Amino acid sequence: MLAAGDVVLLIGGLGAGKTLFTKGVMSGLGYDVDEVTSPSFSLVNLYETDRFDVYHIDLWRLDRGGDIAEAVGLNEIVENENVVTLIEWADRLQDSNFSNRTFTITISGDGDDARTIAIEQKS
Repeated sequence: MLAAGDVVLLIGGLGAGKTLFTKGVMSGLGYDVDEVTSPSFSLVNLYETDRFDVYHIDLWRLDRGGDIAEAVGLNEIVENENVVTLIEWADRLQDSNFSNRTFTITISGDGDDARTIAIEQKS
């Protein structure tokens, strides 16, 4: 269902499964999931697929007081028409109003109990 230009905001606590969710998306795109890793230290990973490029961004280590979007070049990334952007810890963004079609995925639970996943779409 994802299309080029889409933004996916992933929200959930530590261990909720945000990176695992990203691996599922990448598997659906025919990408080798063994190559999908958490960008906690690199902040941004780029995965090239046949359909579109996927930017996987992790905001965990960034200070909420700074301009997080600027720190990872988010505005330039989402302006690219042939990109899907997946953002872990998206609740750290001060302004998450994108002109792109945006999905907010909220994952509750940490793996010890069943997870609950809520999906909201903003056009």
